[in-house]
Amino acid sequence: MAVLGRVDATPEERAAYVKHANAMRRAAGDEDDTPVEADDEAVADTALSLDRIAELGAAEQFILTVTETGFGKRSSAYEYRRTGRGGQGLTAHGLGGRAGTRLAASFPVEEDDDLLLVTSGGQMIRTPMNQVRIVGRASQGVTIFRTAEGERVVSVERLPDSGGDEGADAVEGEGEA
Repeated sequence: MAVLGRVDATPEERAAYVKHANAMRRAAGDEDDTPVEADDEAVADTALSLDRIAELGAAEQFILTVTETGFGKRSSAYEYRRTGRGGQGLTAHGLGGRAGTRLAASFPVEEDDDLLLVTSGGQMIRTPMNQVRIVGRASQGVTIFRTAEGERVVSVERLPDSGGDEGADAVEGEGEA
């Protein structure tokens, strides 16, 4: 379980922001071909000011989901609706086919974090978070880790950005003594 920050925005504003952000990512070269699950008429009627776009962008959080077969993706928390007690839930990752049938992990991440994955066979990989694509919440994502036959991802850990290059800090510390 993870707690996300609360943003006061209507569902139409969130959908309009996600549509705008996806268009900006496509223009920058980060393709997101997953359609937003929103009523296009409602999004068209919701015009966001530049200030509101900046406000929603500053508060935006991303959720990483990884399957047991090594598929993963980041998606905007704005794509997930808030549910109350007794809610039926919603799709967080497109499962089936090569993506597998079970999630190994799902949690909020930052752009500068690293990701550490471990398989049941003892393989381990560390990868930068900025190499994991941002796509819609119902998509399958991309291959982060190629698992061997009969092997599955058993642990996924977020390694927060330490605030600098570890090698540069060690070199600077040696010369100051």
